[in-house]
Amino acid sequence: MYLNIPTALTWLRILMIPLFTGIYYLPASWLGMPEKNLLATALFSAAAVTDWLDGYLARKLRQTSAFGAFLDPVADKLMVAAALIVLVNLDRADPLLAVIIIGREIAISALREWMAMLGKTASLAVAFLGKIKTTAQMAAIILLLLDTPLPLGVHAGALGTFCLWIAALLTLWSMGYYLRLAAPHLSDKV
Repeated sequence: MYLNIPTALTWLRILMIPLFTGIYYLPASWLGMPEKNLLATALFSAAAVTDWLDGYLARKLRQTSAFGAFLDPVADKLMVAAALIVLVNLDRADPLLAVIIIGREIAISALREWMAMLGKTASLAVAFLGKIKTTAQMAAIILLLLDTPLPLGVHAGALGTFCLWIAALLTLWSMGYYLRLAAPHLSDKV
């Protein structure tokens, strides 16, 4: 496997997962909760930026690869799932919303694998709706990790919860979209 810049950034994103989740397991004598929130938010935000950056650099530097195209969404799903589990554990995210989001990611990943076996991967190309869903998820997670008052009297946690509900609704909508796209290819193969 040839390691190029975009793929290295994707690996870096995967390596950041235990770092930002592990912050919350440090002793309180090392870091208080506000400091843990800031540090975890900074690491998660940096990881989210690498998600955008690796795709941009892959196209710009013409360093796209089949392995990179496979690893990038895996890294995204691991990052989101880990963050949601931490947020549920901290009682900052509704477990039902976390199950909806994580469950959809697993279901659509399985659907993509099935479609790949049928040679129909182009039928499930990432839609703009998926990008909006991902943006809502990232914003929700960042706000819920931050969990602090914001300007204008809004609390990051409350805004994050609102964004998480939006992300969950978009998650269900995008899952329906992908299932509708796949349905014609699945009916005669099942």
